[in-house]
Amino acid sequence: AMDRDRNKALLLELQRAAGTGNDRCADCGDPDPEWASYKLGIFICLNCSGIHRNLPEISRVKSLRLDFWESNLIEFMKNHGNLWAKAKYEAKVPPYYYIPKSRDCMVLRQQWIRAKYERGEFLDTRVCQDPCSAGSREGCLWKLGKGRRQFQKRQFLLSAREGVMKYYSKESKGPKAVISIETLNAMFQVEKIGHIHGLQITYITDGQTRNLFVYHESGKEIVDWFNAIRAARYHYLRTTFPNVPEPELIPKITRNFVKEGYMEKTGPKQKEAFKVRWFCLDSQERNLIYFKNPLDAFAQGQVFIGRRDEGYEVRDDLPQRVWAKKKKPVITLVTPVREFVFICENDRRQREWMDALNGVISQ
Repeated sequence: AMDRDRNKALLLELQRAAGTGNDRCADCGDPDPEWASYKLGIFICLNCSGIHRNLPEISRVKSLRLDFWESNLIEFMKNHGNLWAKAKYEAKVPPYYYIPKSRDCMVLRQQWIRAKYERGEFLDTRVCQDPCSAGSREGCLWKLGKGRRQFQKRQFLLSAREGVMKYYSKESKGPKAVISIETLNAMFQVEKIGHIHGLQITYITDGQTRNLFVYHESGKEIVDWFNAIRAARYHYLRTTFPNVPEPELIPKITRNFVKEGYMEKTGPKQKEAFKVRWFCLDSQERNLIYFKNPLDAFAQGQVFIGRRDEGYEVRDDLPQRVWAKKKKPVITLVTPVREFVFICENDRRQREWMDALNGVISQ
């Protein structure tokens, strides 16, 4: 019992020790990890420990507080730790490779952990792929078809060198779409697509936002596609903006919407009936895009959101002449051209949308 308590105290001390990196999860960066892999010598959070548990050949986990730790394991942890592991297993992570955070979906975190420890993809001995070849890929993905009814297998081709992504249907001679890497974006959308490997690809065609919803049965395959798109985008940004410093380019490779969800909107005369629409806020492009349904291919419209000093603001009341029969919280988005009026489901949603819109206006 004395050993148990002493070892637990030593372990917790080690977890908090300065200069070790042990105070954050080695895989997703979550603060105060409560678990550890005694085979790899790293401190990890509860969520990542579940992924490690499925890799018994390379990792074995214990709770810092609930399990008994033998003295030799404490010694092992002392000689290794998170910074040591980072230097070894993340020696050559390419700049375009997406490193997941704790809030990211399971497949991203799972494949990051497997890539590091199981496949050793970023060890010092590996040759770093250049973004142009890493951004070239060919294969099949399941794509949501017209009418949002079913997914169909489609051939996709990505070429960083040509600066395009294409996809083909069985019937078509030529590609169904040729997508410029300039406006290409990809983000994981597990709940929206209803598949644990669901990926949303967006691009601009004829001035309109277009969505493709895809997945692959293999987690590795879909994450590889995602990082290939990122490599192609990185190659494009590097070549187009050679003088922009790397830390500024990385966040622009791909992005998630800062907020999504249903609101009701009225038309330009503000006398039309309010209709429910699905809204997506893209802070990088400063656009509030709206769709009839979350899985629609094309947007119904979009509102550009400028800065406060350009006359943009968000209010929580109705413009003077506008009347809404529902006693629900409202948002008025003021632009130099017109005022857009939205109705939210409840106060919490109104607050979230106002915070998100204000975030874009003030950036």
